Amino acid sequence: MDDPLEFGSLKYLILLVLLLITRGMDFLSTWIATPNLVLEGNPFARRLGWRLGIPVNILVCVLLAFLPAPAIVVATTSALVAARNFQSAWLMRSFGEHNYRHWHTERLRETHPVLFLFCLLAQVLLFGGVGVALVYFGGPNNQLSLADTLSITQAIGVGIIAYAVAVGLFTLLGIWKLRRSIRDTAVEA
Repeated sequence: MDDPLEFGSLKYLILLVLLLITRGMDFLSTWIATPNLVLEGNPFARRLGWRLGIPVNILVCVLLAFLPAPAIVVATTSALVAARNFQSAWLMRSFGEHNYRHWHTERLRETHPVLFLFCLLAQVLLFGGVGVALVYFGGPNNQLSLADTLSITQAIGVGIIAYAVAVGLFTLLGIWKLRRSIRDTAVEA
């Protein structure tokens, strides 16, 4: 696909920094959520632990930075995993690892398995669909002009940015209203 980059070249260093940041965010989000790795879903990461996981990941970043396409795949995956982890990390930390696992298990027991599987499948297909669209429209065989290809892939990128803004904005608005409601209730009591 791509020729390996030269060690120390600008592109190599950019990819290395990108990998270190995104892998670092994955580690940080995991540490916030489950400092003892009780809730870690990746059995390989759980087995490595923090002491071996950090140097192994640094080595992987140094080696992957030579290969642009795999480096971007790993950086993208790491960023998305970190974002997913941060979504619930505060809750996991506030409950505690064992209490969160117990609470989560109870919620699963109270939920019909078909509903859970449907929601999981919908999440996976929606995220995967964005990836499929980028691969298709960004690929050389998409039957579109270069301008159209760039326009579509950039529009998908703007859609992802808009999603990030919407999640941040509407979550903060919801929390602000909730906190105001709690404050007003406390004043009335």
